[in-house]
Amino acid sequence: MLQSLSVKNYALINSSEINFHQGFSVITGETGAGKSILLDALSLILGQRADLNALKNKEKKCIIEGVFDIKNYALTDFFQQYDLDYEHETILRREITPSGKSRAFINDTAVNLNILKELSAQLIDIHSQHNNMNLNDFQYQLTVVDSLAKHDATLDQYKKEYLAYKKIQEQLKSLHLQNDQAKADFDYFLFLFDELESAKLQTNEQQGLEQELEALNHSEEIQTALKKSHFLFSENEQSILSQLKENLNALLQINNVYPKAKELANRLESSYLEIQDIAAEIDVLNETTESNPDRLFEINERLNLIYHLQQKHKVTSISELQKIHQELDHKISNIHSFEENLNQLKKELEHQSKKLNEQASLLFENRKKVIPEIEKYIESQLIQLGMPYARFKVALEHTESFMDSGKDKVRFLFSANNKNDLHEISRIASGGEISRLMLSIKSLLSNSTALPTIIFDEIDTGVSGEIADKMGNIMKSMASNMQVIDITHLPQIAAKGDYHYFVFKENTDSTSDSKIKQLNKQERTEAIARMLSGENITKAALSNAKELLKGRKT
Repeated sequence: MLQSLSVKNYALINSSEINFHQGFSVITGETGAGKSILLDALSLILGQRADLNALKNKEKKCIIEGVFDIKNYALTDFFQQYDLDYEHETILRREITPSGKSRAFINDTAVNLNILKELSAQLIDIHSQHNNMNLNDFQYQLTVVDSLAKHDATLDQYKKEYLAYKKIQEQLKSLHLQNDQAKADFDYFLFLFDELESAKLQTNEQQGLEQELEALNHSEEIQTALKKSHFLFSENEQSILSQLKENLNALLQINNVYPKAKELANRLESSYLEIQDIAAEIDVLNETTESNPDRLFEINERLNLIYHLQQKHKVTSISELQKIHQELDHKISNIHSFEENLNQLKKELEHQSKKLNEQASLLFENRKKVIPEIEKYIESQLIQLGMPYARFKVALEHTESFMDSGKDKVRFLFSANNKNDLHEISRIASGGEISRLMLSIKSLLSNSTALPTIIFDEIDTGVSGEIADKMGNIMKSMASNMQVIDITHLPQIAAKGDYHYFVFKENTDSTSDSKIKQLNKQERTEAIARMLSGENITKAALSNAKELLKGRKT
């Protein structure tokens, strides 16, 4: 429950702190004194968007802080999930700086605004006239039925299976698109693959061909050089090999008398043999090197094919072409397997659909069971609220389509008169009727949910007298299960509260400051008398106020 609310530098409020209590509290005040401002401030710690214009003093920070008693609401898992310190008395704080920066805190730990919103949604519900429009929202109507059905585990399981179902649907849709595109590309991929396949490209082939081409293009020049080299090595009396042989024989002649000559002879003999081998190899090359137009044509054709493929695929090497060849092979294989993958996904979707149908049927049966209870309760509440002939029905339709909460559509149907046909609330209900309907539904929910606090903001608009008294009784009854705070302008409701708070303005020459205080018994009597008679309190009004407050301790 909400234990206290502190507001600093917000709208008309300079600084205000108020303590709340368990039970039924009412807030009244002068028109324009700032009752709605308190709710706006509270909305900030519930995660609503901050507005820099709300700062009373544009040079100071705005701070809104709420203290909540949460020990009875099983929220420890939430704190563990987000690695937050759990305290029985938890503090939610929101700060807005003059620069417009907004920060949120849970127990002094900075948090993302969505985390603050997620926690506060489990702590407090603010209901205003604007929220009456929720009655026309089919999703809200389904939520009301689900709250009474108490099948959270089944609903959670359904939602889990539904997400899996949607994921398979998306995969199937994506695969269909890929398959359509692949089929359109298949012939082109196959053409490219066959072209590379028939080329039979070999690693390092290009380098060897380019070297051979270079040799063939310069064959005459190469032959001339080789012949000249071989001639100098061995084909005349003064050749290199002849001179080396002569030098070697000279050293061998002195080998016995001059030992150092032996070492030199050995070295020279090695050189002689190496040069002799080189000369022989040059001779072989000379014999095999010739102009070969056919081979030249063949190499040019092969290289032209390689260059063409490289240019076509925007690469510069055979290894890259080989990689593209493999990729094309993989794409073609995938296209062949698309049908198999599609069939597999269709089977998975069918299996998931079966599981969803089972969960959806359980949800439908659970919802169907509680509808008579909902209809009976709402109609009984409406009778108390001065609508003895009102009829309320919950239309439940089981559809063929999976939705995020099942396959069911819920519509609330209403008639204020038993002689008229039932219609959707938005078509026939007046403002006062909608207020009474919404209060009846909130009363119903208070018996089945563990929400700590609910705040009504002038939900009593459009009613008065005896009906206001009945509305007060219902809110009083709700307060036995939760903390109820009601902002009201009706004395009949204000008198029902266990605690009464009054909002007022303090005006100075330079500014106005909105204040709130808890009234004692005497102040409360005067406040209700003023609500009955106006600014000038009459004896009758005072007497009537005392009568309304009879039995109240505060």
